[in-house]
Amino acid sequence: MTAEKRQRRRFPEDFKREAVALVTEQGYKVAEATRSLDIHENVLRY
Repeated sequence: MTAEKRQRRRFPEDFKREAVALVTEQGYKVAEATRSLDIHENVLRY
């Protein structure tokens, strides 16, 4: 039985900066920011 490896999503630097700014500068909660960006919470928390 072979294990399938999941492809890791890669995000551009500007996307990462904007995602963090939603929480740090605009007052979004992490859960709100990740829902609006359609990413999993762990992506932003990591």
